[in-house]
Amino acid sequence: MRTIAIVCGGDTSEHDVSMRSAAGIESFLDKERYKIYKVEIHAGKWEAIMPDESRHAVDRNDFSFANEDGKTIRPDYCYITIHGVPGENGILQGYFDLIGMPYSTSSLLVEAMTYNKFVTNNYMRSMGMSVADSLLVRQGHDKEVADADIIDRIGLPCFVKPAAGGSSFGTTKVKTAEQLRPAIDLALKEGEDVMVEAFMPGTEITCGCYKTKTVQRILPITEVVMTTNEFFDYDAKYNGAVQEITPARLSEEVTSRVQKLTSSIYDILGCHGIIRIDYIITEGNRINLLEINTTPGMTATSFIPQQVRAAGLDIKDVMTEIIEDSF
Repeated sequence: MRTIAIVCGGDTSEHDVSMRSAAGIESFLDKERYKIYKVEIHAGKWEAIMPDESRHAVDRNDFSFANEDGKTIRPDYCYITIHGVPGENGILQGYFDLIGMPYSTSSLLVEAMTYNKFVTNNYMRSMGMSVADSLLVRQGHDKEVADADIIDRIGLPCFVKPAAGGSSFGTTKVKTAEQLRPAIDLALKEGEDVMVEAFMPGTEITCGCYKTKTVQRILPITEVVMTTNEFFDYDAKYNGAVQEITPARLSEEVTSRVQKLTSSIYDILGCHGIIRIDYIITEGNRINLLEINTTPGMTATSFIPQQVRAAGLDIKDVMTEIIEDSF
């Protein structure tokens, strides 16, 4: 029986979302095949959580810890579900590479690049992908660029968001010039770089994908329909202020194009494990890349479990395929 550590927590605003994803993953995994522990990384502490909720410190030399019987164990595999630092930006991946620990996500390079939306979008644009126009505002230099120049370049409305981060923390849809500077200040509270991105009217969708040595699965697409919120912010994502339709109400032709594009992006980047890619379909059925999520949410109601169910698959089997691909 392999020992699996679900690595969760992190040091960003997404900490609590990560803990919910960890609970979801724990419920999905095959308990007859795996012995499972959650390991929370937060505020300088690395702690393994026992079945009775007691906590044991993790030895960072080899990621070992004492189990509930006092026996020192080292996990065979780590399923990373930290949304943010240090699990989604490559730091943890580099550490696991150094100690020879198999893990669920893409490599250090892929994680570092996709965590920064501005870097990702410009790289993918160079690969021929359609992405919104954007510019970067850096902390300490944010007063050097005039609001009028930003608006002249990007236009209104626009989105102001942390370049690195997720769950829409610090993100604002800016409609007037007066809203721009407060939006930049808000985003700077989440990170050092802020991306100002052109607004694209259209249909927001998301598509999950994973590949192993033996299977390639591009999942059904989910359509994201706003009910009360103007965009897919934290409230919409986690408090039900959105309608999620799986499979999306797209033609067979557009569905096929989105799924093929998702598969191509997976291969272009050299991804590993489950990813989820968000798009906007604009006029003329143009597919525009929004964001690449390499550690997508994994609660029971998250997009990936929804899409797995819509594909007629068992999430337990999906988790097993991903984990066993490393052995």
